[in-house]
Amino acid sequence: MSYMDEYRFWLEDDYFDQNTKKELEEIGGSETEIEDRFYKELEFGTGGLRGVIGAGTNRMNIYTVRKATQGLANYIIKQGAQKKGVAIAYDSRFMSPEFADEAALCLAANGIKAYVFESLRPTPELSFALRTLGCTAGIVVTASHNPPEYNGYKVYWEDGAQITAPKDKEIIGEVQAIKDYHTVKTMGKAEAQAAGLYQTIGKEIDDAYMVELKKQIIHPEIIKEVADDIKIVYTPLCGTGNLPVRRVLSELGFKNVYVVPEQENPDPKFTTLDYPNPEDPKAFTYALRLAKEKDADIVLATDPDADRLGVYAKDAKTGEYVAFTGNMSGMLIAEYILREKTASGTMPENPAMVTTIVTTNMTFPITESYNVKLIEVLTGFKFIGEQIKLFEQTGSNNYVFGLEESYGCLAGTHARDKDACVAVMCLCEVAAYCKKHGMTLWDMMLQMYEKYGYFKETQYTITMKGVSGAKEIAALMDKLRSNPPKAIGEAKVLKFRDYQENKIVDMETGAVSETGLPKSNVLYFELPGNCWCCARPSGTEPKIKFYMGVVGSSLEDAQARVEKLTEDLKAIL
Repeated sequence: MSYMDEYRFWLEDDYFDQNTKKELEEIGGSETEIEDRFYKELEFGTGGLRGVIGAGTNRMNIYTVRKATQGLANYIIKQGAQKKGVAIAYDSRFMSPEFADEAALCLAANGIKAYVFESLRPTPELSFALRTLGCTAGIVVTASHNPPEYNGYKVYWEDGAQITAPKDKEIIGEVQAIKDYHTVKTMGKAEAQAAGLYQTIGKEIDDAYMVELKKQIIHPEIIKEVADDIKIVYTPLCGTGNLPVRRVLSELGFKNVYVVPEQENPDPKFTTLDYPNPEDPKAFTYALRLAKEKDADIVLATDPDADRLGVYAKDAKTGEYVAFTGNMSGMLIAEYILREKTASGTMPENPAMVTTIVTTNMTFPITESYNVKLIEVLTGFKFIGEQIKLFEQTGSNNYVFGLEESYGCLAGTHARDKDACVAVMCLCEVAAYCKKHGMTLWDMMLQMYEKYGYFKETQYTITMKGVSGAKEIAALMDKLRSNPPKAIGEAKVLKFRDYQENKIVDMETGAVSETGLPKSNVLYFELPGNCWCCARPSGTEPKIKFYMGVVGSSLEDAQARVEKLTEDLKAIL
């Protein structure tokens, strides 16, 4: 069907409700809007769905959610795993509870029990819950840190990680095989509950999750020692982190935790925020104001589904608050865990740290310093979660920490996704350690730069929306792939990695080797002096992202180097 035929089908068929039809009637005069809503189906990618809420095949609505769930149900039934059930969580966004119920009732209509949280919960708690309940899969309704008009739907498998190959492609195939909305099953909620196919969960999972989080603390005695002195400001950015973060910090003994009142409660409009993303400095406006008022040591923000953590910490010399990237906060936690576990004799045998190809290269000297194996995976925390599963299956290594540059990390194996609740807890322990030793987190970061090198990373993003934007992104990747630059500015490209083609090309000799990682539309340019650049289209937004990293001799030198690399990259695009 053409997009106009699909539009008319939604307008005229009895399957779709009157509110949907009314919304579609209102756009009847705009062919551009109709095309954008119906020119394709909202793509069920390797993690699930994400898109703008609204009527249409290219939107998040009860029909696209149901259809995706029917595909997942078909896959589960083919695996013979329907008796194990599916856990479902959701965040604070518009339509999140409704989409969670639509998914649950579709599963129930297919004879698969759904365990649904009674109210909003962090994404990592879903990962924990499905493993605790012995489910075959999990669903989280969230659009993470996207603007308020978005929502999404992520699928997890029984190991607690987001789906990876080959299951991701197999589930996508099942979703794409559904051509007729009338074949998608659903049932009433009361009927599903009466049949034992819809169960509400909550406190018992929360309590068990808290127990697992607190196991990651290395020096509880240090927290107790400085509990009266250390001051923490926290904002959940109107999302799911408020209750679990406050609870775990309180149970550990932190006494001075100040929550930003304007962003404490769930708000699907994110009224006080331009963009509910802890990577955005503007998201800290209210938190920094409160931090100055309370003279806080550390300022923390979790994104709406509480899997990412943003950080500011005080510079004792200037009295100002310094922003930490995800790489910086991750390295602080990594260094602390590796150092203290080594010193206390609690480091497991064959320890491994897992990171992604676009995360800071500071991971190399840190892991080398503590004799910990470093494993690099593709971008996306699901690949870090997959490594934990492989360690357990093979006994090859013991996981000690994992992180990615996009403000996500995981200490422990209670979850298989990045967990901002455990990250908050770990970073507050590091801050307590610093307080005890008369330092700030910024002082410790400076010590690490002196020890390992002044590593600095940045991103350059180009947004290209709509049908034409998708084509432009594809064309830009094709250009870089077919004719990779021999240099970026004055920096020669030493090696060119094409993960889609599974090859690494030595640009000087022409020798070709394999990447050793799954196929992915990612291009990576190795440059001299531990510098690098990587190109990757976003899987969830109409963007192409360029990641870059350098090493300098000082903070100022590293900043100058990364700025020059960014300008040199722009010049060749």
